[in-house]
Amino acid sequence: MDSPQLALFALAIGAIIGAGTVLLVVWAYRVRALAAQETSTAVPAGVAEVLRGMDDPACVLNASGVVVAMSHAAERFGIRPGAVLDNADLRRLVRNARDDGDTAADTLRLAVGGSLDPRLVSARSSRIGAQLTLLIIRDVTERERLEQMRTDFVANTSHELKTPVASVSLLAEAIESAADDPHQVRVFAKRIAAEAGRLGQLTGRILSLARLQAAETLAQVRPISIDEVVAASVEAHLVQADSAGVTLTRGGERGAWVRGDAQVLVEAVGNLIANAIVYSPKGSSVGIGVKVVDDIVEIAVADQGIGIAEADAERIFERFYRADEARSRRTGGTGLGLSIVKHATQRHGGEVRLWSRPGRGSTFTIRLPRIEAPDTGKKKTKKSKKKRTDKSAAKAVAARNGENA
Repeated sequence: MDSPQLALFALAIGAIIGAGTVLLVVWAYRVRALAAQETSTAVPAGVAEVLRGMDDPACVLNASGVVVAMSHAAERFGIRPGAVLDNADLRRLVRNARDDGDTAADTLRLAVGGSLDPRLVSARSSRIGAQLTLLIIRDVTERERLEQMRTDFVANTSHELKTPVASVSLLAEAIESAADDPHQVRVFAKRIAAEAGRLGQLTGRILSLARLQAAETLAQVRPISIDEVVAASVEAHLVQADSAGVTLTRGGERGAWVRGDAQVLVEAVGNLIANAIVYSPKGSSVGIGVKVVDDIVEIAVADQGIGIAEADAERIFERFYRADEARSRRTGGTGLGLSIVKHATQRHGGEVRLWSRPGRGSTFTIRLPRIEAPDTGKKKTKKSKKKRTDKSAAKAVAARNGENA
């Protein structure tokens, strides 16, 4: 072999050795990196920043189950940096994800802070490294509650509408069968009118409740005189009270103002008055009082009726719930009045409270944020109050005269 060929051969051998050395070094570095990754407990770059920007509770845990990074929202569920998870179900979920190397998910009920009411959450855990596990918690309490409300609303509405419709249908058949008996026809026609009225009342209240829940804002928001709201509500139920032998008494402070929709507030207070009349014995009185406490206006409607049991008081504001099913049927109750009161009050930034004792009566109190009286409304209030008082008295006298006649 001559010198040029020998040189080329040596060059080729050197290139092969050099390439092998480079590959060996790269492989060594890669093995080293993999080994470091297998034993490292450091949070990968960017993960901590992502956690800080999350609205959902989330955290990263090491192989020992210690929290090494977390979002701000995780504090609500008692998750703390440098500590293990307090909840056994969450620890189990994280352990399953770490052992299986796959994503583990479950729906759990977790306590928030010192609250006795647990939250329904969807928890999901997955590995993001050999030593690290990511846990994300999503609070689905409100979503599940709204879904349940929607399901109940559809089911209850269908049931409630079916009853009067079926009654009208049966009564129509009865009229056809009794066509030769004028007295029976009149009786059945009167019952059809009653069922139709109940059906109209039910559909009207369903629409009112749907509007309150669907609309993002109230239709006509302006300063509202509570005196006018109470006067209009009382006036609308004078005939009902007179027919039931119940006296309506207006008392408390005057001149209070709130901001909102007058029609919605009149309907809410009117529903409380109507309920109080229905469940009050003949000869009793229903009191409507107004009180201003700091920046809150309280409108209380108190009766001397049958009262509400403590077990029923917790559910009395639910749609279609009736504390006394048989009595509600006889009085034509829809089970929506108090639900409308609750939603109407909430839409005005307030709340409704209940005090009741069986056999002693009930007091429903609407609490709304107070505003200062508009300058242009002071004189008008006195005039309108006098006009409404005269009008109410005239209507009451007319109603009594009509009944006595």
